[in-house]
Amino acid sequence: MKILYAASEAAPFIKVGGLGDVAGALPKALCRAGDDVRVILPFYSAIPQHLKEQCTYRTNFYFNNAWRSQYCGIFEAEIDGVTYYLLDNQYYFDRPEIYGAFDDGERFAFFSRGVLECLPLIGFYPDILHCNDWHTALIPVLLDTQFRNRPGYGGIRTVFTIHNIEFQGKFDPYILGNVFGLSEDIKPILYYGDCINLMKGAIECSNRVTTVSRRYAEEIMSPPKSCGLEHILQARYWKVSGILNGIDTELFDPETDRRIAQNYNVDSLSLKIKNKNALQTELGLPVTNSVPLYGMVTRLTHQKGLDLITAKLDWLASQEVQVIILGTGDAKYEQFLREAAGRHPGNLRVCLAFDGDLAQRIYAGCDFFIMPSEFEPCGLAQMIAMRYGTLPIVHTTGGLADTVIPYNPEDKTGRGITFQSFHPEDFSNALWRALELFHNKPHFTKARKNAMEGDYSWGPSVAAYQALYREI
Repeated sequence: MKILYAASEAAPFIKVGGLGDVAGALPKALCRAGDDVRVILPFYSAIPQHLKEQCTYRTNFYFNNAWRSQYCGIFEAEIDGVTYYLLDNQYYFDRPEIYGAFDDGERFAFFSRGVLECLPLIGFYPDILHCNDWHTALIPVLLDTQFRNRPGYGGIRTVFTIHNIEFQGKFDPYILGNVFGLSEDIKPILYYGDCINLMKGAIECSNRVTTVSRRYAEEIMSPPKSCGLEHILQARYWKVSGILNGIDTELFDPETDRRIAQNYNVDSLSLKIKNKNALQTELGLPVTNSVPLYGMVTRLTHQKGLDLITAKLDWLASQEVQVIILGTGDAKYEQFLREAAGRHPGNLRVCLAFDGDLAQRIYAGCDFFIMPSEFEPCGLAQMIAMRYGTLPIVHTTGGLADTVIPYNPEDKTGRGITFQSFHPEDFSNALWRALELFHNKPHFTKARKNAMEGDYSWGPSVAAYQALYREI
């Protein structure tokens, strides 16, 4: 099959969140499975220079985005067997930030139309055009309303993946003609809740809609996790399914990872302690294995469970434990963590930064990984942690529920610790159960081995996507 994967970010070029990881890993896995998969994304100025140097200029053209005639350059690169196309326009993509500009609607409308306009120039008409989140949600709408009758476009089928339904691409109706270049008779496709809603349009027009875990596909069918789209999704339930993400098991491999102090595998699990001691030394914590080390790598937002952290961090730090938190986000949470670190200088370290290498050392060096998200479409961090033998402590929601099986001491199954309700007392109970498990070494070791032996690869997901593609 010929597949074009359209995304606003994709590793290794640019990555802001989980979408970038998925857009980097899934196409590569599909290529290895025998499909012709190509990725298209904006050519941001923020892309690292060494990656820009791998891109070859192919051509440029102009097209009308509403009433604006716009330049669009096409650059091409091949990395790990995947062909990447990058659409260039410095006015839209020469920005210090990837998201959050006042004209994001116009920027990604340009990109969406550019994806469709460039197909004859790159000589690639895909069987499947796979779009992701609101930034590319306009593509299925434009394809059905303006491009279907053009030569080469009639047989293209579309898949739209919801990575986070909270962000839907909502705009004033004025934008329909002035920015999107769509006539008023198209308005019913996009209009919802007194505004233009791009995600709603993609759900209407795509042949299939997927989410990044089975549980999340179920959760978004009703409030509050539907974020207002429950009626649209319920009416089109037949086209919605959940396919769990995987992780790049070559990149995240404790046996070969050069970013950690000591490599190890499930058969040499005893070596993991060297990563714990190295991390303790690096961050100025007492070097000891007599207390558990809890780690957290996250965006500091309400979604990621920071309200539970603010409620229970002082309690946790008062126990005989050590805690490391890495991340950036909302100012109120950053301020709380600064103050908490000052209150607990002996066993709490807070790093308000984005540091990928330190994140790897946390995955490898900690005993437990805290991930109390209020909702989590899939989540990759819990799978990375388990790959490194670090047991996740998670709220049973979305992909966390699909991937983290609670450890059962009776039959010695499971690979983490879960709590059911998004409530501080349920959360603290899970933290306490982790502390008890740490001090029961036979069960703790068994849970770790269970975690490391899990399959977090893209293999099952690739098979599911291929089946979905063939079906449509």
